[in-house]
Amino acid sequence: MRLYIIRHGDPDYENDTITPEGHSEARALAERMSLQGLDRIYCSPLGRAIDTMKYTSQMLDMAFNIEEWTRELPDLWLEDTPWGALAAWDIPGEMVRGDGILPTHNNWHQQSVLCTTKAKEKFEELQTHSDDFLKRHGYDRVGGKYCCTRRNEEKIAVFCHGGLGLTWLAHLLDIPLSLMWTGFWLPPTSVTTILFEERSKMWAVPRCIGMGDISHLYKAGLNVKPSGIVSNFW
Repeated sequence: MRLYIIRHGDPDYENDTITPEGHSEARALAERMSLQGLDRIYCSPLGRAIDTMKYTSQMLDMAFNIEEWTRELPDLWLEDTPWGALAAWDIPGEMVRGDGILPTHNNWHQQSVLCTTKAKEKFEELQTHSDDFLKRHGYDRVGGKYCCTRRNEEKIAVFCHGGLGLTWLAHLLDIPLSLMWTGFWLPPTSVTTILFEERSKMWAVPRCIGMGDISHLYKAGLNVKPSGIVSNFW
């Protein structure tokens, strides 16, 4: 199985939709996804994800299913940081790597920057939803790998969000969450491709074969915006 984790287009957060630029991005994305041979389309219930997804759904004349658990992560905001209010998945790397000791699966949530948030609880909720979702598609998680309960060669697109996408990837790839949040970024309408690699008949392991790809935007000649993350570089 190939899983495409797709972030929504350039957001209009106030109105929970996408900007005019986001609509252009979504059209370019639909052109790309029309070549992938999709079998299923899933989407977050939030407007900005739905408005992005509809271009692909309509171009392929495919129905879609809403997955409630793929909405953006709530209640994970940090109000008092040197950079102002930030979503937990946008915290600067220096806040989790500054002491020279890298976080692990066991202690990432105990770091001072995250210990007062609901990050651990939200991550555990996502892990449960992810495992249930994948079990429906023939993959039953056992530890860090998946038992193949039925053969699945489908290509599945999930239209969701930046924070949710990174958090889901941390679970799929077994990367400590705070390292995933501070080490990677998903641009608007980016496509991240996860192959459930089956080296044997019984087991599959998620393997990222493309991360945050926005080549469709360049192909369409669109103006690609720099990262919205706080940085002196930009």
